[in-house]
Amino acid sequence: MSRTDRIGARFAALKAKNQAALAAFVTAGDPDEATSRAILAALPHAGADIVELGMPFSDPVADGPAIQLASERALAAGASLRKTLAMVRGFRTDDRETPIVLMGYFNPIYSYGAETFATDAAAAGVDGLIIVDLPPEEDEDLRPFAQAAGLHLVRLVTPTSDEARLAKVLKGAGGFVYHVAVAGITGTKAAGIEELSDALAVVRRHTTLPLAVGFGIRTPEQSAAVARVADAAVVGTAIVERIAGGLGADGRAGPGLIDGVAASVRALAEAVHGARGG
Repeated sequence: MSRTDRIGARFAALKAKNQAALAAFVTAGDPDEATSRAILAALPHAGADIVELGMPFSDPVADGPAIQLASERALAAGASLRKTLAMVRGFRTDDRETPIVLMGYFNPIYSYGAETFATDAAAAGVDGLIIVDLPPEEDEDLRPFAQAAGLHLVRLVTPTSDEARLAKVLKGAGGFVYHVAVAGITGTKAAGIEELSDALAVVRRHTTLPLAVGFGIRTPEQSAAVARVADAAVVGTAIVERIAGGLGADGRAGPGLIDGVAASVRALAEAVHGARGG
């Protein structure tokens, strides 16, 4: 890749310290553009190693109620894919090192124009894409443009992915692999660590990419347990719920919202970074 590989550099730096990464998910534009920009800027300072920035969408079928509501709040406040990219551009004026991965669904990208989107996303400072509803058999409408722009396509694997499926899904994967710890929507039950460790061992036979684990990870304790067997713990619903909890009765951000989110992320980051004694 001709562009700086921020994802690879971040995982390499953490590996040298025997640490896993904390990937923090928030929805772009939630609860409003100004607050969302402030939250985004605060995440790395609170210890987030990678930011997964959700692209608001009206029908996020893989997401649980908390993230669905976050998308609804963002869209009601005027969020759009163009504003999401503008948010990344603004973030890059002060932070050129923290990887940003956009996560969401293909419909907004299709409406934007896949080739133009890939070019604009790379120019804005996006490092990778996680497109939940675009399996490898159907990604020809995006993959060539993403690869040409130097964007990593992060693949999702699940507990039901067998050896044959893993070989197909991981072909052409980049950045890291996102292991969905449990079948179902975000923010629900958590997987057992022994079961998770066994599943990751199977995935590692098919790739040398770092393995991130998400879905169902909510607490510092759960994050630390994941960090001992995976290369990254992904936390989304708990952070999004913390944002929702900081809203006033009128739906607007309260005075302590940003500091409260940062405190929650800091606790998660400390647990992840200290999980292996690093």
